[in-house]
Amino acid sequence: MFDARISKINLSVPEAVSASGIGRTTLFSLIKSGELETIKIGRRRYIPVGALNDYLDQLRAQQNGGAAA
Repeated sequence: MFDARISKINLSVPEAVSASGIGRTTLFSLIKSGELETIKIGRRRYIPVGALNDYLDQLRAQQNGGAAA
């Protein structure tokens, strides 16, 4: 039985777009360049929530002059 209290650990591309505010085209560019880690299960590509958070934390640090977020 599914427990609704369990948070997702992987997001589909549309879910990652919605959760992050990053556009679909930009998200695919980040995936293609290797800047954003993904996993593939069957034909579907997923973005681990931790990888998305790591990318956004790194981006925030870069934009703050290297200061920790």
